[in-house]
Amino acid sequence: MKPKKLVECVPNVSEGRDPQKIEQLAQAVKGVPDVRLLDVDPDPDHHRTVLTIVGSPEGVEEAALKLVEKAVELIDLRQHKGEHPRMGAVDVIPFVPIQNVTMDECVELSKRVGRAIWERYEIPVYLYERSATRPEREDLATIRKGEFEGFFAKIQEPEWAPDFGERRVHPTAGVVAVGARPPLIAFNVNLGTGDLSIAKKIAQAVRGSSGGLRYVKALGFKLEDRGLVQVSMNMTNYEKTPLYRALALIEREAERYGVPVVGSEIVGLVPREALYQTAEFFLKLEDFRRDQVLEDRIERAFEEEA
Repeated sequence: MKPKKLVECVPNVSEGRDPQKIEQLAQAVKGVPDVRLLDVDPDPDHHRTVLTIVGSPEGVEEAALKLVEKAVELIDLRQHKGEHPRMGAVDVIPFVPIQNVTMDECVELSKRVGRAIWERYEIPVYLYERSATRPEREDLATIRKGEFEGFFAKIQEPEWAPDFGERRVHPTAGVVAVGARPPLIAFNVNLGTGDLSIAKKIAQAVRGSSGGLRYVKALGFKLEDRGLVQVSMNMTNYEKTPLYRALALIEREAERYGVPVVGSEIVGLVPREALYQTAEFFLKLEDFRRDQVLEDRIERAFEEEA
């Protein structure tokens, strides 16, 4: 039976290349009561894996802590190099309200998990997004600045005492950000060039903090194995800044440099509504109704019978 309350948890771990380690991390979550591991999405270039967990608040809390325990055992950041910025073996743990759960409840959940991470594993914890204890900690990128290597000095600065824990970085697992937030879509666009400077310029043009789209965070990365570069984005409010708008802006910016967009990808899971928006835009659908989608109609029919 599906729990009456549902929370999504989307931890990002700093391991994306070793299938055995990734499987062990996934197994740490499986078997927790009232929890389902919906997706495991590793990225070798980023050297990072995104897991998507959903379940009761109590089950998701236990699963997150079991994942941290296994990550501490398997991941040594002193040996870790990847394209994506990182500061922890488990880099970030966000909680998202899904069903019959408020954002405030997810904030309290994040605080319980954060406190337990320090008490059990002695990893300093920073609260971010809706859980942040001060405005400058709402943005994950601000917390992560300096990454693992720089945090040994950063944590000693007066304004960077952790929310849970002492001013000492875990020697192999670093620090971790824990928080509550609305649904987020990790959306990457690949460019047909190996010139990283172009990806960085386009990322700057598209991200909200530098004058681009309000609800987009973006960085430029190199995909070594493919000889391409990528604009990697977090879409923090897909209803106000839809996927198609970000893609269209990147295509327009890429034209300036004579570079094609060769593909895009969604990391982890995506709300169905975000794909409906994109279909309506690119197909120029008129008077499109959600109940025209076969699977939606089937689900509703069985719910009405229940």
